[in-house]
Amino acid sequence: MPERRPRKDAVRNRKAVLTAADALFARSASPDEVTMADVAAAAGVGKGTLFRAFGDRTGLIRALYQARLEPIRNAVEAGPPPLGPGTPPLERIPALLDAILRFKLDNRGLALALEETSGTSPYQAEHYAAWHNLLQNLLEQVPGLTDTGFTAHALLAATRADLVEHLAGRERVPPETLRAYLAGFTATILRSRPDGR
Repeated sequence: MPERRPRKDAVRNRKAVLTAADALFARSASPDEVTMADVAAAAGVGKGTLFRAFGDRTGLIRALYQARLEPIRNAVEAGPPPLGPGTPPLERIPALLDAILRFKLDNRGLALALEETSGTSPYQAEHYAAWHNLLQNLLEQVPGLTDTGFTAHALLAATRADLVEHLAGRERVPPETLRAYLAGFTATILRSRPDGR
């Protein structure tokens, strides 16, 4: 049986909803301020349409986040160096972390909303597990590194949305400075060895 294609109005409505939600999250001082009713009104659709398409607010946030993250995911899965496959781990790991940090800096409200609504822990989110697995696999290829699962968690913790919001928002640390801090932290971890050398 051929796969059923979505109706044109459903595709158009989905695009309008994602565009409206994107704009609302970008303008809001806090992700909690953006409601499903706000998104429906901005997109020009009924709340029922919104709930049928995305299930709930978390589903909408997740769909918007995934759409925004698609270019990075494509670069990681099939792109050229330094993000793409085939890049040596010591080059790919810093590039991957920098890409995640830049994404969260560019999408602060959205990233914060997703990490705050992923259940009891942001570590249970699907996107987190994917980044952690990739990073751990790369770390396992670095000679002398141990506890790669924990190390992957520690490196990803430096890109958490709440930390990015605290530093970039409240502390007003410039994005380039944050990127330099992360690069230095990552370099220190990658140079470390269990024997202290």
